Amino acid sequence: MSQQAVAQPKSVLRGHRTQIHATTFIRQNQRLASGDADGFVVLWDLTIMRPRAVWRAHTGAILGISGWGDDKLITIEKKLILIHLFGTSREGRDNRLIVWRITPADEDELSTDPPLDESAPERPQPWILYILEINTMNFCSFAQCSPQPDTNPLICDELLISVPNTLITEAVDIFHLPSQNRLSTVHLGSKTEKKGMVMALSLFWRNESLFLLAGYENGLAVAARRRHSGAWDILYKYQAHSQPILSLDSGPNKDYFLTSGADAIIAKHPIPHANSTTSRVPKTTEIPEMERNNKGSEGLRQQQNNASVSLLSASLTTTPIPNTETPSRGLPKVTVVETLPFKIIDTKHSGQQGLHIRSDGRIFATAGWDSKLRVYSAKTMTELAVLKWHDVGCYTAAFAVLGTGQKDASNDSRDSSQKSAIQGSIEPLDGPNTTIRDEMTMTTMTRPGEASVKERRIKMAQKAHWLAAGSKDGKISLWDIY
Repeated sequence: MSQQAVAQPKSVLRGHRTQIHATTFIRQNQRLASGDADGFVVLWDLTIMRPRAVWRAHTGAILGISGWGDDKLITIEKKLILIHLFGTSREGRDNRLIVWRITPADEDELSTDPPLDESAPERPQPWILYILEINTMNFCSFAQCSPQPDTNPLICDELLISVPNTLITEAVDIFHLPSQNRLSTVHLGSKTEKKGMVMALSLFWRNESLFLLAGYENGLAVAARRRHSGAWDILYKYQAHSQPILSLDSGPNKDYFLTSGADAIIAKHPIPHANSTTSRVPKTTEIPEMERNNKGSEGLRQQQNNASVSLLSASLTTTPIPNTETPSRGLPKVTVVETLPFKIIDTKHSGQQGLHIRSDGRIFATAGWDSKLRVYSAKTMTELAVLKWHDVGCYTAAFAVLGTGQKDASNDSRDSSQKSAIQGSIEPLDGPNTTIRDEMTMTTMTRPGEASVKERRIKMAQKAHWLAAGSKDGKISLWDIY
């Protein structure tokens, strides 16, 4: 009996010395930006699979990284709390969100020596455009969107940034760039409700309304909408996780979002319309065994209300700052809060983070503490593949953005038929650096009217269905799937 070939990454990017916490594709997938635990940023040229720019952005671990247009990159540092004797503590990191200018011309002025090269001279930094002093004690990255609906954030000169509040670990601050002004502080629910720290955020427009998604330390997921007055209405809340939520992402149509946590649960939640007035009955709701064995819904709610908050969260509790939301006097309030998820699955694999839905909405991926990258159907939440290459835990996963004119090989029937395609037995791949090797076999002689080798490389990088996984081993595996 023949065995299916085990999938291998198209390429492995080596250069980081410490674990990789954040990855993102920019510039129409020609570049992959990665950030590590030492604060280094590497901008990888995916046409040649080599570093194009390397610099140390922070003195501590990079918690999040994202592009802003084709010429800006945003990084945020993970704050470390150093505990000393006699009960005192000191923050040992710079606690900043930085916006860097990084154009193709800037790349030529920067170092290409990878962080792994300790003998390299000091690497210059790109130009810093903005710095926000923010709170990263929550181990939560940032979220971003344009300040106006129907505006492409890639070409917009302004940006909204959401981060955990500096003093209240359960609240969320929204800043405006380039003014660097804090526009509002959002309290999602009662201040006495013990949700723990904010762990994951998403900020986006749907139609004319601004939405905020938040995942908390106690496993609670919340979706809220801002009114024209500036106040926020909670439209949905549910605690599907028994452990902290590690990551979340919304579908391309902004009608649902997914959460993953330190437990083995992945949950699919609705994003209700603001004018929702009746309770919704989900089409499918698969409750894990541990929840079905509870003493009814009242027992579940009681268990959620009594969920413990970590000692770290308790130690960070401080005097609250005044709420900067605009009061909504005389305006009708949304009285119905949705509390039913679309679906909950128990994957039996704890510690899946870096959850990312591909831009076409067909599949999503998670990076696992068990070193495996898992790919799921976004529609059925069926596990399609387990990609195994790293020997230690993975912390981040990122999809390239598919072009609107591209045809995707996956479809609903393929999702169901590939339930057995576990342990990485997806489309056979030839091994590491296949992209480079294939290009090297192309003739350097270009006929009139034909694209040059460089142009073909750029086209291949832009159209590949890239999936990148960053690991504790300091390596990035790059897969071309589905």
